[in-house]
Amino acid sequence: MGAYVIDSALFRDQFGTDSMRQIFSDETTVQRWLDVEAALARVQVELDIIPREAGEEIDRKCKVENIDLPELKQEMDRTAHPIVPLLRAMKKACDGEAGEYIHWGATTQDIMDTGTILQVRDGLDEIESAYRALYANVRELAATYRDQVMVGRSHGQHALPITFGFKAAGWAEELRRNFVRIRQMRERVLVGQFSGAVGTLAALGTQGLTVQRRLFEELGLACPSITWHTSRDSIAELICVLAIACGTAGKIAHEIFSLQKTDIAELEEPFAPGKVGSSTMPHKRNPPICEGVIALTRIVRTTVPLAIEAIVADHERDKVVLQTEREFIGRVFNMTHAAIKKMIFVTGGLSVRTENMEKNLFAQNGLLMSEAVMMGLSDTLGRQEAHDIVYRICMDVFEKGGSLKDALLADAEVSGRLQERDIERMLEPHGYIGHAGDFVDQVLANSLE
Repeated sequence: MGAYVIDSALFRDQFGTDSMRQIFSDETTVQRWLDVEAALARVQVELDIIPREAGEEIDRKCKVENIDLPELKQEMDRTAHPIVPLLRAMKKACDGEAGEYIHWGATTQDIMDTGTILQVRDGLDEIESAYRALYANVRELAATYRDQVMVGRSHGQHALPITFGFKAAGWAEELRRNFVRIRQMRERVLVGQFSGAVGTLAALGTQGLTVQRRLFEELGLACPSITWHTSRDSIAELICVLAIACGTAGKIAHEIFSLQKTDIAELEEPFAPGKVGSSTMPHKRNPPICEGVIALTRIVRTTVPLAIEAIVADHERDKVVLQTEREFIGRVFNMTHAAIKKMIFVTGGLSVRTENMEKNLFAQNGLLMSEAVMMGLSDTLGRQEAHDIVYRICMDVFEKGGSLKDALLADAEVSGRLQERDIERMLEPHGYIGHAGDFVDQVLANSLE
């Protein structure tokens, strides 16, 4: 049992994924610290800063299997420090005096920040892969239902006809923009940290910049122009972009949730026998996956102010900021990945109830098409007068019932200007979708590359 939902044996798959939990696990965290120490030793051997034998021994022993994690935790508690106990454990693991040369010229935050960025890189790879799959599913929905007419809604009310393909294409384009944001963000976020105690690399003398450059070449990270020990804007950007990406998944989930309501019933998340909607109402077919995704996106969004807050850091080092980031980075990655993965499942097996989409087009007995009638009358009356007339007629139909067609035919200001066949044509929703199909085609012409 876990104290927090991501680690709970019962709830963890609702709030995270196996792959993301592994990336941000204790074992991987320590291994990434050791990866940085090993790369630093290799570079310093190459530059004749530390003895070759020592560097090779450090490189061999920088494996998490060589670290007793429970003992490491005890020492971290005792020393109130994360890396000093690791260095002492490595000194014990290394033969001879090799352990004396580990961490040469580095400071704790160099190792921890760079280790975190290596985890972030792995996490972004997972999210990008999932985003591709979600994008492909949504594109398929847009293509398949390009011409399936449905009610378009504004302010929660019937507005004008659209197509379901048009709606899905809007989702797809938003996903594509988010993918671009993630790609562009990587250049600013995947930057290593190695600059010594206060960022000047003083401990390495004239070789500091060379060590720094070679270290990040070794690790496949960008080299910073200056230390970012207390410049946390890139981490803030990371969380903001992930929140946007997660938010789009939540937006799609919320739309499906809304359109699955009994009174609308145009969409339904995947259902299989055995999925239970209620402990007391056997008839219920709830959308629990979409509800869970909406909840995840809310949690992720509320982390953005915390990440922005961390931009304000004290002087050249600030552990308060680091402790804050330690709490939310892995959590945001887990929840974002979980939300995207769940929406891959939902969009891949989405039930699209076209018969209900067709039925709902006529739920208001023609009122959906008031704009088309208004525009038809505008040619002879002018737009504002036409609006006033159609408004009067529509409000009367809304309050008293009946159909818009009959009300138009019975109105003296309309009947003399529009023939019955004209009114019937104007009230046909399938003929009033504008360029919906063209917009779908434009979106489908785009790609993630």
